[in-house]
Amino acid sequence: MIVLLLSILSSSAIYIAFKLFGKYKITTLNALIVNYFTAFILGLSLQDQLSISELLETPQKDWFYGSMALGVMFILVFSLMVITTQKGGMSVVSVASKMSVAIPVLFVIVYYDEPLGPLKIIGILMALVSVYLVSVRRRDGLSIDMKFFIFPLLVFLGSGLIESSIKFLENTYVPDSEISLFSANTFLFACLTGSLMFGFRALSGKAKFSWKDILGGFLLGIPNYFSIYFFILALRIDGLDSSSIFIINNVSIVLLSTLLGIICFKEKISPKNWIGIGIAILSILLITYTN
Repeated sequence: MIVLLLSILSSSAIYIAFKLFGKYKITTLNALIVNYFTAFILGLSLQDQLSISELLETPQKDWFYGSMALGVMFILVFSLMVITTQKGGMSVVSVASKMSVAIPVLFVIVYYDEPLGPLKIIGILMALVSVYLVSVRRRDGLSIDMKFFIFPLLVFLGSGLIESSIKFLENTYVPDSEISLFSANTFLFACLTGSLMFGFRALSGKAKFSWKDILGGFLLGIPNYFSIYFFILALRIDGLDSSSIFIINNVSIVLLSTLLGIICFKEKISPKNWIGIGIAILSILLITYTN
């Protein structure tokens, strides 16, 4: 359970970093490129006894191409989140990305034939309701022009596909001894994809790096790496189904991020958000109890 707690803490630290990006006017795409490169180097440094020859053999690993696709999806989904924020606001992208936990939960229940009792179903439904209630910060709920609905839908599908892919790859192809290398490789291709996007923007004169982008990206890269590393370890906890891990991890991140927003950034939340927090706590207790 310690690794699950560390996964939640690492992901919540990412939330703090993004809030600081806005405060200090850090260019998010630039910081993400540095962040992914930092995570890549960190992953290599934590891989036990990695020689140059073993590193060159990485493309021969069974998980290599899946890891490469995962890294590309990291950047693509982020880009979709930026567009969704522009078209519908933060609440829309927040709900779309966080409600996507339904996809990996359904995936592991169906694909891995995980048991699903009445109490667990209630816990999952409560978790989804809580995520919605906590994520919606607008008093009038969600609002987006239907001609732009494709963007939050793609964020929902993309975010869910990322988490489902992590589960499939780690369960099928990644041995315990290669978790760091797998994570590093994923972040490398996220970095390369982001660098390619930056290059296109730079050619049009719309992009440049600042020292704040580099520092922000470096500080983000540390918790970002560990959020993936500890999440993979959490999926291997004995006694907890993967569907339960997905729910507990995601709901706890939403819960802790909200509380950190209140404490650190003086964010104001509505009675609806408080109800969501209460339901989130109950859902975590219920899902944990049913395992």
